[in-house]
Amino acid sequence: MVRSIAFLFIIFVLSACTNAKQELMSEEDRLSYMHLGDSISTDLQKVLMGEVAGAIQKGGTDYAVDFCHVSATPLTDSVSSRYKVFIQRLSDKNRNPKNAITTQIDSLAWEKINLEKASFVEQDIDGEIYYYKPILLAMSTCVKCHGGVDDISASTQKIINEKYPDDKAVGYKTGDLRGMWKVNITKSL
Repeated sequence: MVRSIAFLFIIFVLSACTNAKQELMSEEDRLSYMHLGDSISTDLQKVLMGEVAGAIQKGGTDYAVDFCHVSATPLTDSVSSRYKVFIQRLSDKNRNPKNAITTQIDSLAWEKINLEKASFVEQDIDGEIYYYKPILLAMSTCVKCHGGVDDISASTQKIINEKYPDDKAVGYKTGDLRGMWKVNITKSL
């Protein structure tokens, strides 16, 4: 009788394992996803930083805030389309409400990014594969829109307040963790 119950329990456990949606990735797959995620996020960061730098050259930080308000999401979407993935910029101190951390997996990723300051790949219970990468405030120019009160001009702050009334993306110094990239790699498979 005990053997029968043990046998049924083992069958049940094995059945549950084979019906699970999540497929554990191999180390080779993990490295491949890390490389792909890094390539995509690096490309997007170059596109965004190049466009923002061009906007600053064209009209200063006042113009750059307006440019970001109108163009940052479409630029992200165009890179997402090119790679056939879904990309997000996320932060606990977001400027754009669409960039707020709202899911449990993203909250856990944010905690890990804060601790380790390193990229990683995560797979959720549905088998979706996500690449996360820290976004650091890399250039001194960034503090002109994301720094402290003394860093942001009054005219730029006025435009930020108009475009983003619930802005939280200030108070940073060069080198600070500003947010994280999230690339849903599963969408590219």
